[in-house]
Parts: sequence; C-alpha cells; structure tokens
Amino acid sequence: MVKKRDGRKEPFVAEKIVVSAIKSGAPPDIARTIASDIEKNATDGITTKDLKKKVLVMLKAKNPEWERNWMVFDTAIKKRPE
Repeated sequence: MVKKRDGRKEPFVAEKIVVSAIKSGAPPDIARTIASDIEKNATDGITTKDLKKKVLVMLKAKNPEWERNWMVFDTAIKKRPE
C-alpha cells in the first residue's frame, strides 16, 4: 500500500511509475525496470514522497535530463513544490 499526500492509502500500481518515467523521456524498457525495482523494494505504507525520491534517483542515474523533465512536470503542471 502507498500512503498518499492527503493521508489516504491505495494499492501500489507500478504502471503509474512506468507512465511518468516515459513522460519524462525514459524508454519503456527502462521505465518498466525502474518501476519493477521500486516495487520489489517498497515497504507497505511507503509515502508517495519517498516513491518520488526513489524514482528520481534512478532516473538521474540513467539520464539526468529525465530527472529534470520529471521535476519540471511536477512543478509546472502538477504545481507541486520539491
């Protein structure tokens, strides 16, 4: 289960990470690998904030531009700080 920003909990859905990583510029195979690695290591009750940090670290390791793209989307489109 994932703890959302508003406190709700919902099931972990790896495909959400895949879609976001692809939108950031990652090829589908790398996006799936990132989502799979995170799913294997995620603990029950992990926060969306912690998931985001893990995804960003993995994106940056593969291509720093993908990390920047994700952050631009989060701040400009979703209006999220950090």
